Amino acid sequence: MAKPLRILHCFRSPVGGVFRHVRDLAEEQSKAGHEVGILCDSLTGGEHEDHLFDDIAPFLALGVVRLPIRRQISLSDAPTLWSSYQKIKSLRPDVLHGHGAKGGLLARVLGSLLRVSRYRVARLYTAHGGSLHFSRGSLQGMLVHSLERMLEFLTDGLIFICDFERRTYERKIGKPRTRSVLIYNGISERDFRPIPTRSDSVHFVYIGMLRDLKGPDLFIEAFAKTERRIGRPLSALIIGDGPDRDKYHRMMIERGLGHRIGMLPAMRVQEAFAVSQNVVVPSRAEAMPYIVLEALAAGKTVIASRVGGIPEALGENSAALARTEDADDLSRIMAESITEQDWGGRHMPNIETIRLNFSASVMARDTLKLYQNILGSGDKH
Repeated sequence: MAKPLRILHCFRSPVGGVFRHVRDLAEEQSKAGHEVGILCDSLTGGEHEDHLFDDIAPFLALGVVRLPIRRQISLSDAPTLWSSYQKIKSLRPDVLHGHGAKGGLLARVLGSLLRVSRYRVARLYTAHGGSLHFSRGSLQGMLVHSLERMLEFLTDGLIFICDFERRTYERKIGKPRTRSVLIYNGISERDFRPIPTRSDSVHFVYIGMLRDLKGPDLFIEAFAKTERRIGRPLSALIIGDGPDRDKYHRMMIERGLGHRIGMLPAMRVQEAFAVSQNVVVPSRAEAMPYIVLEALAAGKTVIASRVGGIPEALGENSAALARTEDADDLSRIMAESITEQDWGGRHMPNIETIRLNFSASVMARDTLKLYQNILGSGDKH
């Protein structure tokens, strides 16, 4: 067996898919004999995320470092950078793996500072959408994409979590000038079990962050259109936390939907899946969202926007894919899913195909192989 590694995963917000990705990697890497730690933001997350940290704690030999890490780059980052540098230096990692734009910045800049001191460390970056969501034509997009291009010089390995992300990177930033690989997001074997729908279930559920990028407003609009299509009242739940919660609540009240769409805080995804057979993912932008993989593994019917890597999971020609930002098309599919017999059974991908392509064990194995190849290549001397 190769020498055990000390691996530190850096990311900003301990919520959603990025946090899920890091938790799965940390668990698999720890089980493979490596020492793993996390560095992330202390300003986000709540009671639900605290429970998730408790779950992963046994696999974090290097512990959890939480510092204030804000979404936007600013001068206020300086104290955080210094604190992060001091803490990372004391942990003596072999690998700094950044996730998302801010985590990628921290891992690569601080890893490079360690390299100046002749410290041998591999610097990796997984975008998870992040900076790739910015438009090429906007000033902010041009600045962010230019920064990404410059950071390539401080990067030993780029990981793309779906082919869509790889193609978007090449289109917006350029063909990578450093080592890059495609490694799909993966879920653990324990996720592959059917979750029965409760007797008091609703017709549709949205599970995720409450922010416009994820499309809760499209879900509300599509729900109203679905009721009109089939000519009867329906029921739904929105489960999650986020900055725009109050806005969506007002939107529901204004449309007279307050009694038919409920809102619940973030909870364990297994509990959320039990409230409905039909999981709606109306995002405006994605990379490879875990909620799609988790729902499919749980035997749920997924209805989603045709964005990011979702077609790579559901199938490019899937009847479950709606046009992006098109509430009317989304409502058409939602109506079909509850009016046509066995609609989900006919249109969801084979579960063994999902298991083969989106396994956490394969994701962790290929990621560790990349670490070892970088550290063994002589690039660190």
